[in-house]
Parts: sequence; C-alpha cells; structure tokens
Amino acid sequence: MKKSLLLIPLIIVSCKKDPGISETQNKDSMTVEEQPATAEKPDSAALRMKDSIINNAPKTKEVLRTGVMRNVKNGQIIRTADAEQLPFTLGEEFTKDDQEFILKITNFSQPNLKAKISTKEKDFNIRFNQIKLPNGNYDGPFGREFTYDIKDKGEVWLIIGKSNMASGNTKGSFTVSVE
Repeated sequence: MKKSLLLIPLIIVSCKKDPGISETQNKDSMTVEEQPATAEKPDSAALRMKDSIINNAPKTKEVLRTGVMRNVKNGQIIRTADAEQLPFTLGEEFTKDDQEFILKITNFSQPNLKAKISTKEKDFNIRFNQIKLPNGNYDGPFGREFTYDIKDKGEVWLIIGKSNMASGNTKGSFTVSVE
C-alpha cells in the first residue's frame, strides 16, 4: 500500500504535458507554432546597472565633458575630426572671454562644405571667423551658417569665435554641425 502511494505522484508527473513539445494549429492559411524558450534572456535590470556604472565612471564623465581629440592651449580649443565621419555635430563650450574654437577636418575631399553653429544661449556673440583651405588660404568672416566650395583635397580648418563688430555674451555652450 505504501509503495502504491509513492507511485501516484510519479504517475501524475509523467502524465503531465511537456511544455517543450511544439504544437501546430492551422487557422485559415496561417500556421501558428509555439516554440519553447531555448536561450535565457539577459536580465535588463543587470544590463542597466552595468551601463549606469560605466556611464557614471569618473573617466567616462571626463571624456564626455572634454571630448576626444581635443586640446586647449592659450585660449584656443582645438578639435580634430576625420572627414569620413561627415556629417557630424560637435558640442563645445566657451568658459572664458576671447576664446576661439578651431575644428580641423582631416582628409576632406568633398566639393563643398556646409557648416552651422547652434546655441540655446540668448545674445551669444559667436560666428565662423575664418576657414582655412587645404591650399593654405584663409577666407572669412562668415555668420553662424555658411556653405563653401572647396576645390582642393586635404585639411580644412573652421575657426569659430566672437565677432569684434558685435556685442553680446562670449561665454556659453554651442554645437557645430558639419556636412
């Protein structure tokens, strides 16, 4: 009798339907098939936690704040970008009066360049002061947006700073979009 009581749970477990078996049902001309989950999905909370740790690391914050390929020297902020990355937008900030931003675009081979400065600052005195062409010639000044035909291939510089012919705030953040 005791042995038969032990066999009852075993019989019940063996009679249960296995969820790993595929079942096909026909409905009109469409086939629906239920498949078992074969691979475990990564825990999204664990991924967010890992991502949060990386994004909040002091070195990551420093790189995001200062940028890559960026040098600051004597009031000039110099950043270098490869023309293969075009179009792109860079964020920058002037923290002192009379700062200048030079964007060096290497390996430029397109027939024209289109650039635009955007800012949320009110009364921000900023413009494209000059462009240095691959042949070494300079041209400018321009406003906050311009298109320029470039005949030679090579390195192009966009020089951004305040306009001496205008007044306004010379400190603040801005973005430069280049196509």
